[in-house]
Amino acid sequence: MFPRRPFPPRRPRIRENVNEAIRAREVRAVFPDGTVEVMATQAALRKAQELGLDLIVIAPTAEPPVAKAMDFGQWQYEQKKKQHEAKKKQHVIQVKELKFRPNTDDHDYGFKKNHAIRFLKEGNRVKAMVQFRGREIAHVDLGKKLLLRFVDDLAAYGAVEGQPRLEGRFAHVMISPVKAAVKKDKAPAVPSAAPPAEAPQ
Repeated sequence: MFPRRPFPPRRPRIRENVNEAIRAREVRAVFPDGTVEVMATQAALRKAQELGLDLIVIAPTAEPPVAKAMDFGQWQYEQKKKQHEAKKKQHVIQVKELKFRPNTDDHDYGFKKNHAIRFLKEGNRVKAMVQFRGREIAHVDLGKKLLLRFVDDLAAYGAVEGQPRLEGRFAHVMISPVKAAVKKDKAPAVPSAAPPAEAPQ
């Protein structure tokens, strides 16, 4: 066996823009009592430590940088909470694929059309594809006709991105959601009025 290599001890992580790691010579210091003062960084740090707090730069691009005296753990918690709320509000747009054949029957077509409407209302894009197998490649016009019908049926929910394109044995078209349809679908339902109570007999 090879002798175990001695690894150097892991250095403690230095937090930038906090306490002694602040590089600016002076800061616009904000204290819990509402006092705001431009002062030397070391003086602001001493005053924060006297209050039992940390000095944290909250606006590093300002001139001079704005530093606030507060508890570092509480500040970290608030930052993580803001990031969590931002992720909750963020909607990731996905591309949902639906495959057809040139001779797709009306039942299957309607089933997939309803899926596409739901995808568009959720704010996702839809990629409709027609696959040609064997001799079906001779009927490309049927595939494109089906895609144009599909686009027309979804006009109230999505906008087509260009005309149907043929690539190899696939014809496809991309449809993006219409904002009005997405907002309408996500609007809260208005509760119906309660039925009038029956008069006692």
